[in-house]
Amino acid sequence: MKNTFKAVPVTEDVWWVGAIDWNIRDFHGYQTRRGSTYNAYLIVADKITLIDTVKAPFREEMMARIASVIDPGKIDYIVSNHSEMDHSGALPEVIAALNPKKVFASAVGAKTLKELFLIDREITAVKDGETLSLGNRTLTFMETRMLHWPDSMFSYLNDEELLFSQDAFGMHYASVERFADECDPAVLTYEAATYYANILLPYSPLVLKLIEKVTAAGLSFRIIAPDHGPIWRKETGGIIGSYAKWAAQKPEAKAVVVYATMWRSTEKMARAISEGLAAGGLHAKLMEMGAAHRSDVAYELLGAGLLAVGSPTLNNHLLPNIADVLTYLKGLKPKNLIGAAFGSYGWSGEAVKEIEEVLVEMKVEKAGEVIRVKNVPNAETLSRCYELGKTMAEKVHCRL
Repeated sequence: MKNTFKAVPVTEDVWWVGAIDWNIRDFHGYQTRRGSTYNAYLIVADKITLIDTVKAPFREEMMARIASVIDPGKIDYIVSNHSEMDHSGALPEVIAALNPKKVFASAVGAKTLKELFLIDREITAVKDGETLSLGNRTLTFMETRMLHWPDSMFSYLNDEELLFSQDAFGMHYASVERFADECDPAVLTYEAATYYANILLPYSPLVLKLIEKVTAAGLSFRIIAPDHGPIWRKETGGIIGSYAKWAAQKPEAKAVVVYATMWRSTEKMARAISEGLAAGGLHAKLMEMGAAHRSDVAYELLGAGLLAVGSPTLNNHLLPNIADVLTYLKGLKPKNLIGAAFGSYGWSGEAVKEIEEVLVEMKVEKAGEVIRVKNVPNAETLSRCYELGKTMAEKVHCRL
Protein backbone atom coordinates (compact mmCIF):
# COMPACT_ATOMS: atom_id res chain seq x y z
CA MET A 1 0.00 0.00 0.00
CA LYS A 2 1.38 3.40 -1.01
CA ASN A 3 2.34 5.72 1.83
CA THR A 4 0.21 8.89 1.67
CA PHE A 5 1.90 10.66 4.59
CA LYS A 6 4.90 12.59 3.30
CA ALA A 7 7.57 14.61 5.07
CA VAL A 8 7.78 18.31 4.24
CA PRO A 9 11.22 19.89 3.65
CA VAL A 10 12.06 22.78 5.98
CA THR A 11 15.63 23.15 4.71
CA GLU A 12 17.78 20.89 2.58
CA ASP A 13 18.57 18.68 5.59
CA VAL A 14 15.61 19.28 7.93
CA TRP A 15 12.16 17.80 7.43
CA TRP A 16 8.81 18.22 9.17
CA VAL A 17 7.57 14.75 10.11
CA GLY A 18 4.75 15.58 12.51
CA ALA A 19 1.04 14.91 12.54
CA ILE A 20 -2.13 16.94 11.97
CA ASP A 21 -4.95 16.65 14.51
CA TRP A 22 -7.95 18.06 12.70
CA ASN A 23 -10.48 17.14 15.37
CA ILE A 24 -9.15 18.18 18.79
CA ARG A 25 -11.40 20.86 20.28
CA ASP A 26 -10.26 21.05 23.90
CA PHE A 27 -6.73 21.30 25.27
CA HIS A 28 -6.77 21.35 29.09
CA GLY A 29 -9.82 23.65 29.07
CA TYR A 30 -8.56 25.80 26.18
CA GLN A 31 -10.93 25.58 23.22
CA THR A 32 -9.04 24.67 20.05
CA ARG A 33 -11.59 25.41 17.34
CA ARG A 34 -9.09 24.97 14.51
CA GLY A 35 -7.51 21.73 15.72
CA SER A 36 -3.76 21.43 16.15
CA THR A 37 -0.56 19.85 14.91
CA TYR A 38 2.08 17.89 16.77
CA ASN A 39 5.33 18.84 15.09
CA ALA A 40 8.34 16.57 14.97
CA TYR A 41 11.46 17.27 12.91
CA LEU A 42 14.03 15.07 11.24
CA ILE A 43 17.62 16.31 10.78
CA VAL A 44 19.34 14.29 8.06
CA ALA A 45 22.92 14.88 9.20
CA ASP A 46 25.81 12.45 9.68
CA LYS A 47 24.03 11.52 12.88
CA ILE A 48 20.38 11.39 11.87
CA THR A 49 18.33 13.05 14.61
CA LEU A 50 14.64 13.20 15.45
CA ILE A 51 13.52 16.31 17.34
CA ASP A 52 10.49 15.46 19.52
CA THR A 53 7.77 12.96 18.65
CA VAL A 54 3.97 13.22 18.58
CA LYS A 55 0.90 12.39 20.63
CA ALA A 56 0.63 8.61 20.98
CA PRO A 57 -2.34 8.00 18.60
CA PHE A 58 -0.43 9.72 15.79
CA ARG A 59 2.75 7.62 15.98
CA GLU A 60 2.11 5.77 12.71
CA GLU A 61 1.54 9.04 10.85
CA MET A 62 4.87 10.36 12.08
CA MET A 63 6.69 7.13 11.25
CA ALA A 64 5.22 7.12 7.74
CA ARG A 65 6.45 10.67 7.16
CA ILE A 66 9.93 9.70 8.39
CA ALA A 67 9.89 6.64 6.09
CA SER A 68 9.19 8.92 3.11
CA VAL A 69 12.71 10.37 3.64
CA ILE A 70 14.82 7.63 5.22
CA ASP A 71 14.61 4.20 6.77
CA PRO A 72 13.46 5.06 10.34
CA GLY A 73 15.90 2.46 11.66
CA LYS A 74 18.77 4.75 10.64
CA ILE A 75 17.86 7.36 13.26
CA ASP A 76 20.84 7.74 15.59
CA TYR A 77 19.56 10.30 18.12
CA ILE A 78 16.26 11.49 19.51
CA VAL A 79 15.99 14.85 21.28
CA SER A 80 13.04 15.52 23.58
CA ASN A 81 12.65 19.27 24.04
CA HIS A 82 9.46 18.92 26.08
CA SER A 83 8.12 15.86 27.86
CA GLU A 84 4.42 16.78 27.82
CA MET A 85 2.62 13.84 26.26
CA ASP A 86 1.39 15.60 23.13
CA HIS A 87 5.10 15.59 22.17
CA SER A 88 6.40 12.53 23.99
CA GLY A 89 3.43 10.17 23.89
CA ALA A 90 4.87 8.20 20.97
CA LEU A 91 8.39 8.22 22.39
CA PRO A 92 8.44 4.89 24.29
CA GLU A 93 7.24 2.89 21.28
CA VAL A 94 9.57 4.79 18.94
CA ILE A 95 12.55 4.04 21.21
CA ALA A 96 11.54 0.37 21.39
CA ALA A 97 11.14 0.12 17.61
CA LEU A 98 14.21 2.09 16.51
CA ASN A 99 16.66 1.57 19.39
CA PRO A 100 18.50 4.86 18.76
CA LYS A 101 22.06 5.23 20.00
CA LYS A 102 21.08 8.01 22.40
CA VAL A 103 18.03 9.91 23.63
CA PHE A 104 18.62 13.46 24.90
CA ALA A 105 16.55 15.71 27.16
CA SER A 106 17.13 18.39 29.78
CA ALA A 107 18.05 17.18 33.25
CA VAL A 108 14.46 17.63 34.42
CA GLY A 109 13.18 16.19 31.12
CA ALA A 110 15.23 13.01 31.52
CA LYS A 111 13.73 12.48 34.97
CA THR A 112 10.21 13.36 33.86
CA LEU A 113 10.26 11.00 30.87
CA LYS A 114 11.21 8.10 33.13
CA GLU A 115 8.45 9.04 35.57
CA LEU A 116 5.84 9.32 32.82
CA PHE A 117 6.68 6.19 30.85
CA LEU A 118 8.95 4.05 33.08
CA ILE A 119 11.44 3.97 30.20
CA ASP A 120 14.02 1.26 30.90
CA ARG A 121 17.01 2.88 29.23
CA GLU A 122 19.32 5.80 29.78
CA ILE A 123 18.12 9.28 28.85
CA THR A 124 21.15 11.53 28.42
CA ALA A 125 20.69 14.81 30.27
CA VAL A 126 22.08 17.93 28.58
CA LYS A 127 22.86 21.28 30.17
CA ASP A 128 22.05 24.83 29.20
CA GLY A 129 24.53 25.89 26.51
CA GLU A 130 25.78 22.36 25.87
CA THR A 131 26.39 21.37 22.24
CA LEU A 132 25.84 18.09 20.43
CA SER A 133 27.79 17.22 17.30
CA LEU A 134 25.77 15.54 14.58
CA GLY A 135 28.92 15.19 12.50
CA ASN A 136 28.38 17.82 9.85
CA ARG A 137 25.86 19.76 11.97
CA THR A 138 25.78 21.05 15.56
CA LEU A 139 22.90 21.42 17.99
CA THR A 140 23.05 23.82 20.94
CA PHE A 141 20.66 23.34 23.86
CA MET A 142 19.08 26.17 25.80
CA GLU A 143 17.09 25.54 28.97
CA THR A 144 13.74 27.35 29.05
CA ARG A 145 12.45 26.16 32.41
CA MET A 146 8.74 26.85 33.04
CA LEU A 147 8.14 27.82 29.42
CA HIS A 148 5.95 26.14 30.06
CA TRP A 149 7.06 23.01 31.99
CA PRO A 150 10.10 22.61 34.26
CA ASP A 151 11.75 20.35 31.66
CA SER A 152 11.33 22.65 28.65
CA MET A 153 14.30 23.49 26.44
CA PHE A 154 15.14 24.83 22.98
CA SER A 155 17.43 23.16 20.47
CA TYR A 156 19.28 25.41 18.04
CA LEU A 157 20.70 24.06 14.79
CA ASN A 158 23.62 26.46 14.48
CA ASP A 159 24.50 25.87 10.84
CA GLU A 160 20.94 26.61 9.71
CA GLU A 161 20.12 29.32 12.29
CA LEU A 162 17.07 27.16 12.98
CA LEU A 163 15.41 27.17 16.40
CA PHE A 164 13.38 24.16 17.51
CA SER A 165 11.30 26.07 20.07
CA GLN A 166 9.01 23.34 21.49
CA ASP A 167 5.77 25.02 22.67
CA ALA A 168 7.02 28.61 22.38
CA PHE A 169 6.00 30.58 19.27
CA GLY A 170 3.39 27.95 18.41
CA MET A 171 -0.35 27.82 18.10
CA HIS A 172 -3.16 25.28 17.94
CA TYR A 173 -3.94 25.38 14.24
CA ALA A 174 -4.48 22.39 11.95
CA SER A 175 -3.75 23.05 8.28
CA VAL A 176 -2.05 21.46 5.30
CA GLU A 177 0.14 24.56 5.04
CA ARG A 178 3.36 24.00 6.98
CA PHE A 179 4.72 27.54 6.90
CA ALA A 180 3.35 30.70 8.45
CA ASP A 181 3.85 32.71 5.26
CA GLU A 182 1.45 30.33 3.49
CA CYS A 183 -1.35 30.94 6.01
CA ASP A 184 -3.96 33.66 6.45
CA PRO A 185 -2.19 36.43 8.45
CA ALA A 186 -5.36 37.26 10.40
CA VAL A 187 -5.74 33.64 11.50
CA LEU A 188 -2.06 33.49 12.50
CA THR A 189 -2.30 36.64 14.59
CA TYR A 190 -5.44 35.46 16.37
CA GLU A 191 -4.28 31.90 17.02
CA ALA A 192 -0.78 32.92 18.15
CA ALA A 193 -2.25 35.45 20.59
CA THR A 194 -4.87 32.99 21.82
CA TYR A 195 -2.17 30.40 22.39
CA TYR A 196 -0.02 32.84 24.33
CA ALA A 197 -2.96 34.04 26.45
CA ASN A 198 -4.06 30.51 27.36
CA ILE A 199 -0.72 28.71 27.69
CA LEU A 200 2.17 31.07 28.31
CA LEU A 201 0.67 34.13 30.00
CA PRO A 202 1.50 32.98 33.57
CA TYR A 203 5.16 32.76 32.59
CA SER A 204 5.43 36.23 31.02
CA PRO A 205 8.28 37.41 33.30
CA LEU A 206 10.30 34.38 32.17
CA VAL A 207 9.48 35.12 28.52
CA LEU A 208 10.94 38.61 28.88
CA LYS A 209 14.08 37.22 30.54
CA LEU A 210 14.49 34.64 27.79
CA ILE A 211 14.20 37.27 25.06
CA GLU A 212 16.87 39.32 26.87
CA LYS A 213 19.08 36.23 27.15
CA VAL A 214 18.77 35.42 23.45
CA THR A 215 19.39 39.04 22.48
CA ALA A 216 22.50 39.22 24.67
CA ALA A 217 23.80 35.99 23.12
CA GLY A 218 23.52 37.53 19.66
CA LEU A 219 21.60 34.56 18.26
CA SER A 220 19.71 35.05 15.03
CA PHE A 221 16.85 32.89 13.83
CA ARG A 222 16.30 32.32 10.15
CA ILE A 223 13.64 29.72 10.95
CA ILE A 224 11.61 29.07 14.12
CA ALA A 225 10.10 25.59 14.22
CA PRO A 226 7.60 25.19 17.10
CA ASP A 227 5.90 22.01 18.29
CA HIS A 228 2.41 23.24 17.36
CA GLY A 229 1.20 25.10 14.29
CA PRO A 230 3.09 26.47 11.30
CA ILE A 231 6.82 27.07 10.96
CA TRP A 232 8.12 30.64 10.87
CA ARG A 233 10.63 31.11 8.04
CA LYS A 234 10.06 34.76 7.16
CA GLU A 235 9.94 37.72 9.52
CA THR A 236 10.74 35.55 12.54
CA GLY A 237 11.34 38.77 14.47
CA GLY A 238 7.63 39.50 14.14
CA ILE A 239 6.54 36.63 16.36
CA ILE A 240 9.36 37.34 18.81
CA GLY A 241 8.24 40.97 18.95
CA SER A 242 4.66 39.88 19.58
CA TYR A 243 5.82 37.71 22.48
CA ALA A 244 7.72 40.66 23.96
CA LYS A 245 4.58 42.81 23.70
CA TRP A 246 2.25 40.20 25.15
CA ALA A 247 4.68 39.39 27.97
CA ALA A 248 4.95 43.05 28.95
CA GLN A 249 1.15 43.14 29.47
CA LYS A 250 1.04 46.88 28.97
CA PRO A 251 -2.62 47.96 29.35
CA GLU A 252 -4.45 49.35 26.35
CA ALA A 253 -7.71 51.29 25.96
CA LYS A 254 -9.76 48.12 26.17
CA ALA A 255 -12.18 46.71 28.73
CA VAL A 256 -13.60 43.22 29.12
CA VAL A 257 -16.96 42.84 30.85
CA VAL A 258 -17.62 39.23 31.82
CA TYR A 259 -20.96 38.22 33.25
CA ALA A 260 -23.61 35.54 33.67
CA THR A 261 -27.30 36.14 34.00
CA MET A 262 -30.43 34.25 35.00
CA TRP A 263 -33.34 36.63 34.33
CA ARG A 264 -31.37 39.39 32.57
CA SER A 265 -30.99 41.70 35.58
CA THR A 266 -27.20 41.25 35.68
CA GLU A 267 -27.14 41.50 31.89
CA LYS A 268 -28.83 44.91 32.02
CA MET A 269 -26.19 46.07 34.47
CA ALA A 270 -23.39 44.71 32.27
CA ARG A 271 -24.76 46.49 29.22
CA ALA A 272 -25.05 49.79 31.09
CA ILE A 273 -21.46 49.45 32.33
CA SER A 274 -20.21 48.69 28.82
CA GLU A 275 -22.03 51.75 27.45
CA GLY A 276 -20.33 53.88 30.08
CA LEU A 277 -16.95 52.38 29.21
CA ALA A 278 -17.50 53.12 25.54
CA ALA A 279 -18.59 56.68 26.32
CA GLY A 280 -15.34 57.02 28.27
CA GLY A 281 -13.31 56.10 25.19
CA LEU A 282 -12.60 52.41 25.77
CA HIS A 283 -13.21 49.54 23.42
CA ALA A 284 -15.59 47.45 25.53
CA LYS A 285 -15.94 43.72 24.94
CA LEU A 286 -19.11 42.29 26.52
CA MET A 287 -18.91 38.53 27.17
CA GLU A 288 -21.83 36.51 28.54
CA MET A 289 -20.51 33.18 29.78
CA GLY A 290 -23.46 31.24 28.43
CA ALA A 291 -22.20 32.16 24.96
CA ALA A 292 -18.46 32.85 25.43
CA HIS A 293 -15.75 30.34 26.33
CA ARG A 294 -13.18 30.81 29.08
CA SER A 295 -10.33 30.71 26.55
CA ASP A 296 -11.99 33.52 24.56
CA VAL A 297 -11.99 35.64 27.71
CA ALA A 298 -8.28 34.95 28.19
CA TYR A 299 -7.62 36.08 24.62
CA GLU A 300 -9.64 39.27 25.01
CA LEU A 301 -7.83 40.13 28.25
CA LEU A 302 -4.48 40.12 26.43
CA GLY A 303 -3.72 43.83 26.31
CA ALA A 304 -6.88 44.89 28.15
CA GLY A 305 -6.70 47.48 30.89
CA LEU A 306 -9.89 46.57 32.73
CA LEU A 307 -11.86 43.54 33.83
CA ALA A 308 -15.39 43.88 35.20
CA VAL A 309 -17.19 40.73 36.40
CA GLY A 310 -20.86 40.29 37.22
CA SER A 311 -23.04 37.44 38.45
CA PRO A 312 -26.39 36.82 40.12
CA THR A 313 -26.47 34.63 43.22
CA LEU A 314 -27.44 30.97 43.03
CA ASN A 315 -27.59 28.81 46.14
CA ASN A 316 -25.64 31.45 48.09
CA HIS A 317 -22.81 31.50 45.52
CA LEU A 318 -21.94 32.95 42.13
CA LEU A 319 -23.10 31.12 39.02
CA PRO A 320 -20.99 28.07 38.07
CA ASN A 321 -19.83 29.48 34.73
CA ILE A 322 -18.50 32.62 36.43
CA ALA A 323 -16.74 30.48 39.03
CA ASP A 324 -15.26 28.53 36.13
CA VAL A 325 -13.87 31.52 34.21
CA LEU A 326 -12.55 33.20 37.36
CA THR A 327 -10.71 30.03 38.41
CA TYR A 328 -9.22 29.79 34.91
CA LEU A 329 -8.16 33.44 34.81
CA LYS A 330 -6.69 33.31 38.30
CA GLY A 331 -4.38 30.54 37.12
CA LEU A 332 -3.28 32.56 34.09
CA LYS A 333 -2.19 35.47 36.32
CA PRO A 334 -2.98 38.47 34.08
CA LYS A 335 -1.34 41.67 35.27
CA ASN A 336 -1.87 45.44 35.19
CA LEU A 337 -5.67 45.26 35.37
CA ILE A 338 -8.15 47.43 37.18
CA GLY A 339 -11.71 46.29 37.64
CA ALA A 340 -14.96 45.97 39.53
CA ALA A 341 -17.58 43.46 40.63
CA PHE A 342 -21.32 43.79 40.14
CA GLY A 343 -24.45 41.67 40.18
CA SER A 344 -28.04 41.09 41.16
CA TYR A 345 -29.68 38.79 43.66
CA GLY A 346 -33.06 37.63 44.91
CA TRP A 347 -32.63 37.30 48.67
CA SER A 348 -29.05 36.56 49.80
CA GLY A 349 -26.59 38.10 47.34
CA GLU A 350 -23.22 36.52 48.14
CA ALA A 351 -22.00 36.34 44.53
CA VAL A 352 -20.63 39.87 44.26
CA LYS A 353 -18.56 39.48 47.42
CA GLU A 354 -17.12 36.23 46.06
CA ILE A 355 -16.17 37.98 42.82
CA GLU A 356 -14.50 40.75 44.81
CA GLU A 357 -12.45 38.20 46.73
CA VAL A 358 -11.20 36.54 43.55
CA LEU A 359 -10.32 39.89 41.96
CA VAL A 360 -8.29 40.74 45.05
CA GLU A 361 -6.48 37.39 44.75
CA MET A 362 -5.78 38.23 41.10
CA LYS A 363 -4.36 41.60 42.17
CA VAL A 364 -6.92 43.45 40.08
CA GLU A 365 -7.00 47.01 41.39
CA LYS A 366 -10.45 48.18 42.47
CA ALA A 367 -11.59 50.87 40.03
CA GLY A 368 -14.98 51.97 41.34
CA GLU A 369 -17.94 51.20 43.51
CA VAL A 370 -19.33 47.70 43.85
CA ILE A 371 -22.90 47.69 42.56
CA ARG A 372 -25.25 45.04 43.89
CA VAL A 373 -28.98 45.20 43.25
CA LYS A 374 -31.90 43.19 44.57
CA ASN A 375 -34.11 41.65 41.88
CA VAL A 376 -34.32 44.11 38.96
CA PRO A 377 -32.16 47.21 38.41
CA ASN A 378 -34.20 50.40 38.13
CA ALA A 379 -33.28 53.49 36.11
CA GLU A 380 -31.22 54.92 38.97
CA THR A 381 -29.17 51.73 39.32
CA LEU A 382 -28.54 51.51 35.58
CA SER A 383 -27.42 55.13 35.63
CA ARG A 384 -24.94 54.24 38.40
CA CYS A 385 -23.68 51.36 36.26
CA TYR A 386 -23.21 53.71 33.31
CA GLU A 387 -21.32 56.21 35.47
CA LEU A 388 -19.20 53.38 36.90
CA GLY A 389 -18.20 52.52 33.35
CA LYS A 390 -17.19 56.13 32.63
CA THR A 391 -15.26 56.38 35.90
CA MET A 392 -13.37 53.18 35.19
CA ALA A 393 -12.59 54.35 31.66
CA GLU A 394 -11.00 57.51 33.05
CA LYS A 395 -8.83 55.45 35.37
CA VAL A 396 -7.68 53.22 32.52
CA HIS A 397 -6.72 56.26 30.45
CA CYS A 398 -4.67 57.57 33.37
CA ARG A 399 -2.58 54.38 33.25
CA LEU A 400 -1.91 54.35 29.51
